[in-house]
Amino acid sequence: MSAESGSVAAVSRNDVYSFTKPNRDEIVLVAGIGVEGDVHAGVHVRHRSRVKADPTQPNLRQVHLIQAELFDEVAPKGYDVPSGGLGENVTTHGLDLLGLPRGTILRFGAEPAEGPGGGDGVAVLGPVFAAADAATLDEPTARAAAAVKEAARRDGGGDPRPAVILAGLRNPCAQINGFRAGLLKEVLRTDERGNPVRKAGVMGVVLRGGVIRPGDPVAVELPPGPHGPLERV
Repeated sequence: MSAESGSVAAVSRNDVYSFTKPNRDEIVLVAGIGVEGDVHAGVHVRHRSRVKADPTQPNLRQVHLIQAELFDEVAPKGYDVPSGGLGENVTTHGLDLLGLPRGTILRFGAEPAEGPGGGDGVAVLGPVFAAADAATLDEPTARAAAAVKEAARRDGGGDPRPAVILAGLRNPCAQINGFRAGLLKEVLRTDERGNPVRKAGVMGVVLRGGVIRPGDPVAVELPPGPHGPLERV
């Protein structure tokens, strides 16, 4: 089911570990891997804290996306955060990424006319699913992996546009304060019930490869209900 739509404000990548990522004219998504030439691309986890904990875990954090509206929100509080400043690969505009359910598919670029499809997403993501099946997953990660698998099955391969399946939320850490002192409290809060509220973007798995550029439209396809909220991955 198609829902809201937005656009790409900026794209970023880096081939070495760094907190921020430089903006690029374009990035290339590789199905089942991530962003071509990015240090966090791979079938298994690539974020250093996750590699240290268990390098056999599936990489459900292949692409990091943040809505530009977050930067507008923190700017009046004295935090100047440029696109790519929090290490995201794709900065979006006009989308409530944090409010989307797990298993949402984001498609980038103009809607295609009749033509060749995009291939079998389940087959392409097979190595990621195999890694998930072989690893011991905590409950949020297991729910995220199941939602990604179901989205790949639902896709059907008819749309050739670059696409990312949303798996979960980024779990903000103290490194954010090293980038901008005090910023962590703006992107990691607790609600009235004491539950954490994570606002530092979302993580996804590449369903279909291709080029993404600033200005590209982003179409949102929601999974069938009932919807499950994004959790930390």
